[in-house]
Amino acid sequence: MGTRDRIIDAAEQALHEFGIVGATTKRIAHQAGCSEALLYKHFPGKEALLLAVLLERVPALGPALTRLRLSVGRGDVAANLTDFAVAAVEFYTSAATIASGVLADPSLMERFRSMLAQTRTGPHVPILVLAEIIGDEQRGGRIDAKTDADAAAALLMGACFHRANLSYFVDLPDDTPTWAAAIVDTLVRR
Repeated sequence: MGTRDRIIDAAEQALHEFGIVGATTKRIAHQAGCSEALLYKHFPGKEALLLAVLLERVPALGPALTRLRLSVGRGDVAANLTDFAVAAVEFYTSAATIASGVLADPSLMERFRSMLAQTRTGPHVPILVLAEIIGDEQRGGRIDAKTDADAAAALLMGACFHRANLSYFVDLPDDTPTWAAAIVDTLVRR
């Protein structure tokens, strides 16, 4: 395993053990068995390291969106969207530790926002991509043309985000696939 991967692994571990405030670059470097200077050689700042953890260690939405895009016009559209919704809940549940810590630190949040703007990434991108996919399915006649694709994408992602956050506060039934199917059915009902 290379130094960069060791640093990302150490950051992920530190985030789980100490939260975002306690996951200092000094602590992460120590856990990775390297100097802080070497950490900064691989990552320009803590926010870039956090983004690497999100993109490389948390179950990602990218592959789920790719699978969904490749399924346009194929298979059962509701089942395809349900599989995506399950992946979105898993992503939001895993990303909550990092996201809540970033939100709690105004200066880190500002740097993170700036970095997201520079890299043209962020939490809005999967919603835009999902809306495009829903639009493609509409043009193929698989989703009602009257459905507002942007609203449907926002509602589906918002529901997934909400379910993930609820899981931190209450014990939810272990029925995410069934829950996701009901949400999708409501959104794409013809």
